[in-house]
Amino acid sequence: MVFNRQIKYYYLRLIRLRGEPHELALGLAFGVFSGMLPIMPFQIALAVTLALFFKGSKITAALGTWVSNPLNWYFHYLFSYKIGASLLGIPEKKGFSIIVNAVEEGDRFVSALWKITEAGGTIIAAFLIGGLILGVLLAFPSYFVFLKFFQWIRMWRRGIRERKVWRKETG
Repeated sequence: MVFNRQIKYYYLRLIRLRGEPHELALGLAFGVFSGMLPIMPFQIALAVTLALFFKGSKITAALGTWVSNPLNWYFHYLFSYKIGASLLGIPEKKGFSIIVNAVEEGDRFVSALWKITEAGGTIIAAFLIGGLILGVLLAFPSYFVFLKFFQWIRMWRRGIRERKVWRKETG
């Protein structure tokens, strides 16, 4: 029950965001792009910086980074690593087994990150390249989907305002 209430709260906050649909969708796309990069503590900072530079919404940029969250980190990093490793010609199991072992041992995120860093530059490069590719592949469609979403919200709000004005004039 509490979870449903939180979902409704965040949904209402999302549809009440102010700004042009382009700005809101652009910020969200930057957030999705940054969220796909394996730079966990810096995703929001990168997304907001990109939004500032390209005049997108900073709030939706920060929200968009939640595309990578604790529920999907494993799969997110698995796909990032597989894509990057295949492009760099690294044996697939070499680097990702470090993360799997860290998760199985119950390591915290920081210690898992430290183990990845110790594994070497090619492993890190595989994660970064895979994350960049996933980020680009997901950011572009998310921009267009959320542009339509925010345009729909704007039309919906305009319809509500027009009905209120009509009721005042006729009532």
